[in-house]
Amino acid sequence: MSFSGIPTDAIVFYEQLEADNSKAFWEANKARFTQVVREPAEELAAALADYGDFHMFRPHNDLRFSKNKPPYKTHQGAYTESEGGAGFYFHISAQGLMCGTGYYSMAKDQLERFRAAVDAEHTGAEIESIVADLSKRKYSIGAIDELKTAPRGYPKDHQRIELIRRKGLMASKEFGAPKWLHTKQAAAKIRDTWEGARAMNEWLDAHVGPSTLEPDGFFG
Repeated sequence: MSFSGIPTDAIVFYEQLEADNSKAFWEANKARFTQVVREPAEELAAALADYGDFHMFRPHNDLRFSKNKPPYKTHQGAYTESEGGAGFYFHISAQGLMCGTGYYSMAKDQLERFRAAVDAEHTGAEIESIVADLSKRKYSIGAIDELKTAPRGYPKDHQRIELIRRKGLMASKEFGAPKWLHTKQAAAKIRDTWEGARAMNEWLDAHVGPSTLEPDGFFG
């Protein structure tokens, strides 16, 4: 089936899951999850397939290394990566739609290239300007994490230290749950968001690119 929107009940489902993140609730609503969340999210990913083959995240949390996590994720996420290295992500939750793009989590070799490019005068000024423009256009700029101080080899008073301290670079928007989320227009809104950050991705692909190391995980 072609994408026609995220059902209103998908938002309600996640509101209820946040209130009762239990096996009993999940088992009683598993078929509902498939119908109102998983299948529409897969259709949305298919509508955006020109960006790549999306990985759909599993609904279960990995509890092997943490006893404090709830058993079920409170959002449905999907991720793909371009040949150049930029990632594209969206998820549906009780709060509605979030989508983002960029290099959320950089591997060691990517971080070295990123910091060197930010440090260099021409390329550093370029990405600084791109990020400032994205912020003006209401994008949230983030990453998986950032250092509390300058990384080794870089002065604490570097003019672009805020970028150098980051362990990734992504631009995202939180849309909530407007009426258009429940229509096929949602795919166009995501596409517009990703395209609006094209200059950042082109810079990252040119100066950072994919890692040659084993990946640590997915965007998001």
